Amino acid sequence: MGNLTVRNLDDGVIARLKAQARENGRSLEGETRHVLKRAESGHRQAAEFFMRADELAAKTVATRQTDSMVLVREDRVR
Repeated sequence: MGNLTVRNLDDGVIARLKAQARENGRSLEGETRHVLKRAESGHRQAAEFFMRADELAAKTVATRQTDSMVLVREDRVR
């Protein structure tokens, strides 16, 4: 596993990470590792979501789509 050094980090950020680490029962290092993993995972999930949305949109190019506002208005009437 690699190592990472972050210099010139704002003291407020460090204080918030320490508080978050205490709340989650982790060390500062463990909390930082958790935050970085979660951020990377979220980015990957978002990229996969948009890729899948583009695939679905490409499959329905010839299909007439209903404006979402029409659907919302119809739902409000019910």
